[in-house]
Amino acid sequence: MEPRRLFDLINGIGMAKNPDAVISSVTTDSRELEPGSLFVAVKGDRMDGHDYVAEAAQKGAVAAVVDHVVPGCDIDQIVVSDTKDALIAISGNYRAGFSPKVIGVTGSVGKTTTKEMVAAIFSQFGEFVKNEGNQNNEIGLPNTLFSIGSTTQLLVVEMGMNNLGDISKLTRAARPDVGIITAIGVSHLENLKTRDNILKAKLEITEGMPAKGILVINGDDEMLMEARRSIPRETATFSIVNRDCDVVASNIMTREMHTEFTIKDRINGEFNASIPAIGEHNILDAIAGYTAATRIGLDPERAAAALANYRSTGMRQKMVEFEGITVIEDCYNASPDSMVASLSMLASLPVKGIKVAVLGDMLELGSISAEAHSSIGMFAAKCGIDVLLCYGPEMRACAKAAIAAGVACVAHFEDKKSLAVYLARTVHAGDAVIFKASRSMALEEAIDIFYKVK
Repeated sequence: MEPRRLFDLINGIGMAKNPDAVISSVTTDSRELEPGSLFVAVKGDRMDGHDYVAEAAQKGAVAAVVDHVVPGCDIDQIVVSDTKDALIAISGNYRAGFSPKVIGVTGSVGKTTTKEMVAAIFSQFGEFVKNEGNQNNEIGLPNTLFSIGSTTQLLVVEMGMNNLGDISKLTRAARPDVGIITAIGVSHLENLKTRDNILKAKLEITEGMPAKGILVINGDDEMLMEARRSIPRETATFSIVNRDCDVVASNIMTREMHTEFTIKDRINGEFNASIPAIGEHNILDAIAGYTAATRIGLDPERAAAALANYRSTGMRQKMVEFEGITVIEDCYNASPDSMVASLSMLASLPVKGIKVAVLGDMLELGSISAEAHSSIGMFAAKCGIDVLLCYGPEMRACAKAAIAAGVACVAHFEDKKSLAVYLARTVHAGDAVIFKASRSMALEEAIDIFYKVK
């Protein structure tokens, strides 16, 4: 972060006793406090930042943003109604002092992969900043904005949400020149109740975009294409199936550890591209990134070639060769759409042996949970998956449906160790296995056990 006057950061947010004080960093983490900091006291599930205001004063923080005055603390306290909202607004004030080209990404699935595809492109065009990992919420996105500076030329930010209004706040701070909506799925139905509400929430990304900003949308998503008719701004579409879109991926060739394809861009022409990933969902994320990057003015040929620099992050479809077995670690999150994509990818792998899916519960699906898990079991059969191993109470419905649909070997497990031991006895060199589940299922623990006992 480059130093800024306190007044410039809190303008329109609150009042300070010493508005001309210079701020060198903004943090919600008391461990990062240092002289010159602005401390924002955020309430979390387990800790309340207000308990650390006194510590902020002792460490030399200039001021603290609070939702109530903390007595006995010798520090300038800026009182606001909601400190999380204040943090977002402060980061927006900071970002307003710079002029990088910005791409914002949201959607029900593929946000992080698309962000990383954009970052791969940006890496060939200049100094850029991106969200690290999955830092896409009311804390993570501000932290990303605070990391830009006068030399930042390009910025890509992923925006997540739990409720209506969340993305509206984030996009107003980030101010993307181009927005991407990857898809409208069923994640967050527990909170938002309907897909129409999910669509409405994702479209909030346009609220922070300039009037001439372009919205990039998935042309293979029926809800987005229907909504396109009523979006009062320019749009650009990308697709694999819908050949009428602005950017289309064709001539797709799956290799052992990468995919080659042709990008057909209605404006810029045709370009060969390759990504070190497998599966149509990854191709869609790649051409979403390409479309957005070229619509902010980056050279299309260089942008297409730069997709080869993509690298997966964390536990997202990380491909590992282990004792001749192709292992896909994909335990960061799961939804019906991403499960279908992962099973399709597993089915397309050019391996000689059997294909094994290890699946854990998908969460936050509300009333459709049982139906959604059953549909995954049926889809596993449709894909020709040889072995399906299920973990978690919701996955019982998946196992039952898979058996009925004809999957040759299906088993449900109560604990990860039993699952891992069974898997180790089942797979051999030449086989492929994917691990997929919602984050809180911690399915990576089963992976660790599998590697140890195999």
